[in-house]
Amino acid sequence: MTKRKGLFDVNVDVRSLLGELPSSTASKTNNNVELTADRSQLILISKALEVITRQMKVSGNRSRTISDYVLHVEHFQSITHVQHVLDITANTIYQWLDSMNVSNQTKLTRLKCLKAFLSRCFDNRWIEMKFWKTINIKVDQKVKEGATEHDVSVLLSLLDLGNFIHLRDAAAVLVMFKTGIRINTLVQLEERHIDFKNQVLNLEGSIMKNHQQIKLPFDDFLKNLLEILIKQNTIIRREYGKKNSLLFITKYGDVIATSPTHNNIQKRLNKYSRMYGLKNINPHALRRGFAKSLLDKGANVAVISKALGHSDISVTTKYLHLEVEEVVSSLRSYL
Repeated sequence: MTKRKGLFDVNVDVRSLLGELPSSTASKTNNNVELTADRSQLILISKALEVITRQMKVSGNRSRTISDYVLHVEHFQSITHVQHVLDITANTIYQWLDSMNVSNQTKLTRLKCLKAFLSRCFDNRWIEMKFWKTINIKVDQKVKEGATEHDVSVLLSLLDLGNFIHLRDAAAVLVMFKTGIRINTLVQLEERHIDFKNQVLNLEGSIMKNHQQIKLPFDDFLKNLLEILIKQNTIIRREYGKKNSLLFITKYGDVIATSPTHNNIQKRLNKYSRMYGLKNINPHALRRGFAKSLLDKGANVAVISKALGHSDISVTTKYLHLEVEEVVSSLRSYL
């Protein structure tokens, strides 16, 4: 059908009849309505945190990691008073960082946690751009030394292996130094994880940080020590009526770690370190010592990385801090 010419044209000066239309007011009103409607759809940080922590639990993330997310995100909110995920900006992040009276290393650790939270928000499509990628804190990296054979030998010479606690602690130190396992894996070890015939630890993915199974060999000395420890564990459990099969237990037969931050062996090692002046007797130093010892004996970095359970080989290279002369000597052999 052909449109009639002028059918929809109004031949009256409407403005002169109505006077000045409240165009700006109407516009503002409409914009406010739209703004309110849009913001009502924004996800609250508290809700986002709830969803993300639930996703992390389903994915099998450690409770310590999840609690760090909650701690630092809630601290960010308490400082900045930001309520919605989309209101988090580079400025609010800097405001949060500036409020902290802590070292740059601690700031960096907290920033990484907030960034991880924001990355998960991005994955959930609550944020469109990764604006936080350029925010960083420069920290002078301090080289952390690993334990040496001498450090471990000194400690063992000072412990009374006729005492159950000292025997247990000596075995724990040697397991970490000879296999490189994390202390969180150590406290979950059960007697069934030890294959005495083949002299290996059969570590299931369920007790590993990277959730991957691995087998780690051990020597004759550690084999003998573990056999003695298991016999003593049986006596302790029988005395106190405990039914667990853990390799490392308290003097009452209970689990030695009741939370990620409460670990009897960790506390004992700290005590020995202070008592005997052994600065490199701690779980992380023992793990680094294991890695460095393997490197010194000619092990491939990729193999060391696998043994440590690292998902990124760059993390392994940080463990293996090499002196300039060591690099030169190593490279010269390939010339």
